[in-house]
Amino acid sequence: MEKLFDNHGREINYLRLAVTDRCNLRCFYCMPEEGIEYVPRKELLSYEEMERIIRVLYPLGIHKLRITGGEPFLRKDLMPFLRKISRLPQLKIHLTTNGTLTAPHIPELKELGIASVNLSLDVLDRQRFFEITRRDDFEKVMDTFHSLLEAGIPTKINAVVMDEKNIQDLAPLVELTRNHAVDVRFIEEMPFNGEGAHYPKLVWNYRRILDFLKLHFPGIEKIADPPFSTSMNYFIPGHKGRVGIIAAYSRTFCGTCNRIRITPQGLLKTCLYDDGVFNVKDIMRSGATDEQVAAAFLQALAHRAKDGYEAEQQRNFGLPVRESMSTIGG
Repeated sequence: MEKLFDNHGREINYLRLAVTDRCNLRCFYCMPEEGIEYVPRKELLSYEEMERIIRVLYPLGIHKLRITGGEPFLRKDLMPFLRKISRLPQLKIHLTTNGTLTAPHIPELKELGIASVNLSLDVLDRQRFFEITRRDDFEKVMDTFHSLLEAGIPTKINAVVMDEKNIQDLAPLVELTRNHAVDVRFIEEMPFNGEGAHYPKLVWNYRRILDFLKLHFPGIEKIADPPFSTSMNYFIPGHKGRVGIIAAYSRTFCGTCNRIRITPQGLLKTCLYDDGVFNVKDIMRSGATDEQVAAAFLQALAHRAKDGYEAEQQRNFGLPVRESMSTIGG
């Protein structure tokens, strides 16, 4: 099996592909209440272009693919696209979704062999869900959660930890792991809200989240983290599921990063915090061969930032991030 490495000796085998920048929620930590200016349709990667990218990167060792957004299921004809790329042997396809539109597709996702689903769910209370997302879709998300479990699709809940917003939900979220084989992962809040504000002080970093978990679940135990894991993982005796903490703001996992990102308009990001390296859509539409497209990826990975801090230092001459997470692809 071919393996791809960056200039720091890290294996790169994971592509996060954002199929749309559109989202039907308005989570305050992701985008402004009025939304963002969406990319015109002609500037988005077509499904044919996305499939070509996957087929170019597959022989280079990219065998894990995560479909993200925005909300992926807002893009028309997503399921036919998933059916087509699922035919690639050894390609493990994962999904990240807000769960509002996912439930009707779960039987086919199971049939296609989707490796896992990450479900964004910050609270277990309908009113707080509305306050954070500005939409009244809590019941739809919970229906998706239970349907995923019933279908036997490995599921992870991703919850962003926000001071004075959802702290009362942290323990109830962990309680989901008692009777369900689900991973609940708490994520440090990041500044990708599309407003370009200066970075806020991080009140709930990974250390404080862990202290909270130890206080409420004294028996919690550290377990081994899988290779390339972004989360620090824990087990609570008697629980069927596990708990994780993702230090997305503190960036403690950069040293083992195995992923690259492509935004809906085709911009390659070799780090979540960089400005983007090149636009693969523009290269393909200019007539580049598959070999030339592959060479562009190899060149980019030969000059990759060491970590998120170096990538951030190189971008925008130190100006604050102005992107929405929905345009980056999570």
